[in-house]
Amino acid sequence: MRVLFVAAPLQGHLLPMIPLAAACRDAGHDVVLTSGGFPPDVLGLRTADIGGRFSLPRSAIRVALRRPGLARAEMRGTAGTGMVGELFGRANLALVEPLLALAERERPDLIVYESLSEAGALVAGRLGVATVLQENTLWPATDLFRAVTTSSALAREPIPDPGLTIAVTPRSLRAAPPGALAMRPVPYSGGGQVPDWLLSVGDRPRVLVSRSTLDGPNDGDPGPAVLAAAADVDAEFVLVRPAKARQLPPNVRTVGRVPLNEVLPYAAAFVHHSGAGSVLGGLSVGVPQLTTPGAGDRRHNAELLARRGAGLSVEAKAIRAADLHRLLTDDSLRVAAREVAAEIAAMPAPTELVPALEKLVSG
Repeated sequence: MRVLFVAAPLQGHLLPMIPLAAACRDAGHDVVLTSGGFPPDVLGLRTADIGGRFSLPRSAIRVALRRPGLARAEMRGTAGTGMVGELFGRANLALVEPLLALAERERPDLIVYESLSEAGALVAGRLGVATVLQENTLWPATDLFRAVTTSSALAREPIPDPGLTIAVTPRSLRAAPPGALAMRPVPYSGGGQVPDWLLSVGDRPRVLVSRSTLDGPNDGDPGPAVLAAAADVDAEFVLVRPAKARQLPPNVRTVGRVPLNEVLPYAAAFVHHSGAGSVLGGLSVGVPQLTTPGAGDRRHNAELLARRGAGLSVEAKAIRAADLHRLLTDDSLRVAAREVAAEIAAMPAPTELVPALEKLVSG
């Protein structure tokens, strides 16, 4: 079986696709990971860069000029799927031509695409290829599929529904799309050097603090507020890829890019920008989280986590020492996080989904 995995050329979209792509490759199938901006490590997968013309900022400006009210709501995280549909509908147009050229060369039997890379579905429709929609956010994949395919940029394109949908969100956070197959979200951060001291438990509780791989307005970076409050909290804080290097309190350290999936098991808590991959990564190891609501889906993600009781939702600039102290001492947060971790561990691993993909192709 020849399989193309398609993701928008953004780290948060690409990384969740890698475990299933590697599982297909390890099962003997010919796999190509198509995207752009690849991380240092893609588990040895063959890659193809289709993102040379992709520009999310350019698409955002064009949509914002046409729909300023919707754009303002998106910055607050209250636009639902309206803005993201228009934004990625337009952005996906840049992926169609290079992906089609690649598909005509590779002749795939199957195209697996993530929630916001409907160029994969469009190309599959033109070539008569089977498709799988893989959820890679905490928003239902089918909702995002409808938002993008009915956008002004793509509404006239004949785009087939997916032959199969894979859902990765634990059911205790929200229900899966009807008929979707569940798959365990396997955290993967794309490599990076890990200092030895991060691979063991420290003398004090360790709090990992991370930020988005995308810079932009209302990006929810918790780093500055955590840095200001850290001296008043009995814990070790580790800022991952901090935006600015300043004078640090004695209990704060900084590191560059590290694979969070490798270091989170040794952390007592996780503070971040509410990205879906970060939320699922923290939940996978049962770590309480403090997340910052913001633009795009980040308010949605933060609220899902808080409703489940596995984390706190605090505006980035409002984080105080009391919030960090509660994050470390509130047993109810840890109990809920561990419950979700057990739920995730019980979900089918990516290797268990490979036969369903094979069956879809063989008919």
